Amino acid sequence: MNKRRILCFGDSNTHGTNPVGPRYGEDGRWPMIMQALLGEDFRVIEEGFGGRTIAFDDPVEGGYKSAMDYLPPCLMSHDPLDMVIVMLGTNDVKQRFAMSAPAIAQALAHLLRLVHLYATDARGEPSRVLVIAPAPVRPEVMKTRMAGTFDARSIEVSEHLAEEYLRIARLMRCGYLNAADFCRASDEDGVHLTAAGHRALARGVAGKVLDAFKEE
Repeated sequence: MNKRRILCFGDSNTHGTNPVGPRYGEDGRWPMIMQALLGEDFRVIEEGFGGRTIAFDDPVEGGYKSAMDYLPPCLMSHDPLDMVIVMLGTNDVKQRFAMSAPAIAQALAHLLRLVHLYATDARGEPSRVLVIAPAPVRPEVMKTRMAGTFDARSIEVSEHLAEEYLRIARLMRCGYLNAADFCRASDEDGVHLTAAGHRALARGVAGKVLDAFKEE
């Protein structure tokens, strides 16, 4: 039996940024924890990048941040894919982009169209898609060096992403998960997940993945 190939496409919270130290190891990042939970019938592929947005290169942090540009070749390079999991939006709420939650969701819809266009499984059928609404940014971020990047409006916008993403997921006929049902941003920086948060998110996402394939 061929392994089911799952691509996890996201930002620093998929890459495994630790709010209080170096990057989490493979046994501490939610995609790799999910790999262990899913077992040998699955192959989980990590595609996390700190600062990645849905639609923007970053004038401060540098280029290569836009998922719109990177996603198509990424999908083709990892072909075939049975499922693509997308968890983005935290960086789109940064003050310098001045995006509303509905606007970020509309950008996500365009990104999902690219997934539908470029991602296929071994049979040539469109890959399943799971949209994850990221955990909201918390007020603790205002006490960190990121205070000039995330402001009060950023926090408010992030709190509305889940409802907007659910609407888009239904419209695009994608699976949906709200990360806040399983984890929250850390007390230390208000943006990145704790080790416990990675474990809890991995369990939640693994459940959605298994549900998606249980009838096959």
